[in-house]
Amino acid sequence: MDKFAFGMMRLPQLDENDPTKVDIEQVKEMTDAYIEAGGKYFDTAYPYHNGVSENVLKEAVVDRYPREDIIIATKLPIFSVDKPEDMEKFFNEQLEKCGVDYFDYYLIHNINEMTHHAVYDFDSFEFVRQKKREGKIKNIGFSFHDKPDALIEALEAFPDCDFVQLQINYLDWESSAVESRKCYEIATEYNKPVIVMEPVKGGALAKLPEDAEKIYKEYDETSENVSWALRFCNDLDNVFMILNGVSSLEQMKSSIEIFKNIKPLTDEEQELIAKVTDIVNDLTPIKCTECNYCIEHCPINIPISKYFSTYNTAHINKTQGGDPLNAIVAYLVLAEAEENGAANECIECHQCEKYCPQHLEISQLLKDVDKELNNPEMRTFFIRD
Repeated sequence: MDKFAFGMMRLPQLDENDPTKVDIEQVKEMTDAYIEAGGKYFDTAYPYHNGVSENVLKEAVVDRYPREDIIIATKLPIFSVDKPEDMEKFFNEQLEKCGVDYFDYYLIHNINEMTHHAVYDFDSFEFVRQKKREGKIKNIGFSFHDKPDALIEALEAFPDCDFVQLQINYLDWESSAVESRKCYEIATEYNKPVIVMEPVKGGALAKLPEDAEKIYKEYDETSENVSWALRFCNDLDNVFMILNGVSSLEQMKSSIEIFKNIKPLTDEEQELIAKVTDIVNDLTPIKCTECNYCIEHCPINIPISKYFSTYNTAHINKTQGGDPLNAIVAYLVLAEAEENGAANECIECHQCEKYCPQHLEISQLLKDVDKELNNPEMRTFFIRD
């Protein structure tokens, strides 16, 4: 349990279409189970659940447990900083929302090309250093979604950071888009402990294609897909915390059991993971983690991640000889909902792409979604009133 961090990015919702409607009572149950099992580390951020995740942390955790018994991590929303004084404003607001007078871990959120100006020109590194000197932060670091060269630049500019947070999972380990292995090796060379984010790649490694899951089940029919993903990250020597974004009490209980009984991977098991990686990469055309940062900045309110998930499902079904009809229906139901923009309504403003940690060409991919799933004959069943 020492490495299991409760990620509060994808909490259970009372309304699946409204991220602000968090099922707080279930989160309290999840918190109780986690702490009873020995967990302490809670990770949140300013934009999670459209701004309410930090409030949920206060109500479910801080208000119910002694401060000294829990570890709290949140992040400076550097992508929303327009001028240097905004950092102070956000920081004080976060202290209030979380109900604390200090943070155990505080990160500059998502250093990448899009945030480069604010990170460096506004000297966010010095801002968090000062808060550490004031005793309002115990450990300072940053989360990162960019290329290895940019990571080196950040570590050279911020040599006194205490840790880095990287996207690591077996699907992204050798990915040319994410380059998890290279980034991990750079952090290790700079002697920076690593916190892992997206170990299950937004749930993609929990719901594997049938051919991929079959490999694991033939080896051990009792194993869970999630356990393979978490064990992969747990085996990395320089990892001291793994953010596991559980979305239900059931998932929390399952994760607790996995971490309680976690074992190193054997050479044979590593080979199985390599085979599964190849299958998933071949069958999953859009590598979206459903973080939903893009949706917040879409002027047409296109539910981008849902469309991508539906597109991937259709592709997997077709590749494995199945029928994509269910995916087509799912897309049309979403697209014809009054509050949603359809894939073909994208105005190609590219605002969403600036915020995508996976660097996806979203506007082009939406064209692929429209071509594959926008079936005119089926559409007659779903015309808006």
